[in-house]
Amino acid sequence: MGVWAEGAFGNDTACDRVDDFSENLSLDAVKSAIDCVVKSDEYLDSDEACEGLVACEIVARLKGNWGEKSAYSEEVDKWVGSINTQPGLELVEAAENAITRILGEDSELQELWNEDGKNEKWHSQMNDLLVVAQT
Repeated sequence: MGVWAEGAFGNDTACDRVDDFSENLSLDAVKSAIDCVVKSDEYLDSDEACEGLVACEIVARLKGNWGEKSAYSEEVDKWVGSINTQPGLELVEAAENAITRILGEDSELQELWNEDGKNEKWHSQMNDLLVVAQT
């Protein structure tokens, strides 16, 4: 996985997911990516986690908490700006649970970011996303 930033959009998998979302942007697609993370009873694959984080960013943006905009989030940002909807409480809670799951012990993404000790910047980004998803 190519990574260049700690945020949700700063890796190859996330960019691939944004491309997928841009072809079929819908709340159903967002919910599906989040559910994949939340409902995983096994070791959480880093690709699934990255895709789930993109979906969590979409939930936060739908709530008006835009986070960092970049060329990597551009398609998602256009879609969010073009619709007039708020995510339901169930989706918001699922996004919160997904972020918590990604930060947990059985998460490959968490392990990758912490290979050389706790990566404070990544944890800070994830905690910021958790906070904006909640507010």
